[in-house]
Amino acid sequence: MTTPTTSTAHSDRTPRAAHTFTQRFSSTPRGARLARRLTVLQLDRWGVPLGGELSDAAALVVAELAANAVTHGRVAGRDFELRLTRAPGAVLRIEVSDAHGERKPPAPGALCSPGAGEGGGWGLLLVEALADRWSVHDRVPVGKTVRAEFELSCRP
Repeated sequence: MTTPTTSTAHSDRTPRAAHTFTQRFSSTPRGARLARRLTVLQLDRWGVPLGGELSDAAALVVAELAANAVTHGRVAGRDFELRLTRAPGAVLRIEVSDAHGERKPPAPGALCSPGAGEGGGWGLLLVEALADRWSVHDRVPVGKTVRAEFELSCRP
């Protein structure tokens, strides 16, 4: 695991700063749990209170995307990456990247509920229900990134 990277971008045209947090995690259940925990701590540092609606929704989205990266996107010896970006008053973006590019999740809007008795398959439906939008992108040089976004202007 590497040291987290946080940054604040300033612009002459924007009075408020955009914040970014990036961290790599081991592709293990423990890495997925740590990603969720660090997400709520980082959001709290950015003024999104622990236990609030946005913090809880973001924690669930990170938990699902990190679990998918560990379960379906794992490549031996490769980590997954979490990137959080917050543009105040605009968008909270959550990105989880893994090194397994051959296996892509279904596209937004193309999800189906799992059949009766299936143990999984609900994760991306949960992401679709909680986030304002989500998408899947190729990652250079290898892998994919699943992105979920929350509109902050619509939330208290």
